[in-house]
Amino acid sequence: MTQPTSYGGRPRTPAPGSAAPERRIARLRGHARRLFWSALVLIAVAGATTFFYDNLPAPFENWMLLTAAGAAVVLLVLVPYLSWLSRTWTITTRRVIERSGLFGSSSRDISHVRGYAIQMRRGILQRLWGAGTLTLSNGVEPPMRLKNVPHAVLVHETLVDQVEVNQILAHRDSQAQASGPVD
Repeated sequence: MTQPTSYGGRPRTPAPGSAAPERRIARLRGHARRLFWSALVLIAVAGATTFFYDNLPAPFENWMLLTAAGAAVVLLVLVPYLSWLSRTWTITTRRVIERSGLFGSSSRDISHVRGYAIQMRRGILQRLWGAGTLTLSNGVEPPMRLKNVPHAVLVHETLVDQVEVNQILAHRDSQAQASGPVD
């Protein structure tokens, strides 16, 4: 009997002893609400620059206004955006991968098979936005913190499911190897 193809739900489990392909489940960044003040600064700088262009008092020049506006945009808008953009968490069927850094990238991962404890913390504002901070710790390595993850409850449930499925598959494969063919 063959297994039916799955269009929506959970993918089929691999045959015992065969390697399961690693598939990406989700790629996450911190919640974008962190960029609210940067967006507000960008709007204010654009409005102020438009208003004051060619309306400056005598000792100031338009190039000074444009330089100050450019510096404000770079420091208060571009730097926070690039900082937010440079940290990602990827959840696959085998592990959770944390990548950070814009130019020099660093990466670390934690495997679902080994198992880990998942702690979720949500402040008042995080609950309002549906975000939360997840801490994954396996007791051996330093804990991995996923800060301000959007849809934190869904991500928590997904991680719990992946740990459970990977441990079941590892146990099934170890049992299949232990009771292999007898010569």
